[in-house]
Amino acid sequence: MTDEKKKSLWQKLRALGLGTILVSFVAGIVFWGGFNTVMEWTNTEKFCISCHEMETNVYQEYRNTIHYQNRTGVRAICSDCHVPREWGAKMIRKIQASRELYGKLMGTIDTPEKFRAERLRLAQNEWRRMKANDSRECRNCHSFEYFDYSVQGRRSNQAHQSGLAAGQTCIDCHKGIAHGLPPIEQDIGLERPAVAPDVFHPPAAQQ
Repeated sequence: MTDEKKKSLWQKLRALGLGTILVSFVAGIVFWGGFNTVMEWTNTEKFCISCHEMETNVYQEYRNTIHYQNRTGVRAICSDCHVPREWGAKMIRKIQASRELYGKLMGTIDTPEKFRAERLRLAQNEWRRMKANDSRECRNCHSFEYFDYSVQGRRSNQAHQSGLAAGQTCIDCHKGIAHGLPPIEQDIGLERPAVAPDVFHPPAAQQ
């Protein structure tokens, strides 16, 4: 092979290599842009409530909470509480959430009755997840470090400071903050041995 042919072949190979790199680079940008666009779309409120299981159940409850509407106009949507912001953790959460598609296909909670039957299990799964990650999504907006205890009510002030000292996380005390609380064992509201109700509210004297 002559030097001229070798040079021509080398130029063709180099052009092909540069072309392959350029095409791969552009394809990578398109793929990455499309991938991130889909990821962000699945984080929108519109997507989250696109199935009636969510729209007719938990979304209706959420609309009656301070996370939906408040005096400052700062609103937390579904993904703010249920999807991490960090890329790695977000991908793991998305993979885990893909199991929900199976539940959708099988009609696990496609009626209010089915939803109520599964509610405690579903809530406990989410509480367990938030407990394990130190209520990471809550801390996107709330942080012990920036609490101004001087403007909090006495009860909140004491609870937050004691919780911080005890190493507690948001979900330890704030279950049911954005959705209805399923029936669970708890001390709040339980009857206790004390003064009989009729002492405080004696029956009216019979005439």
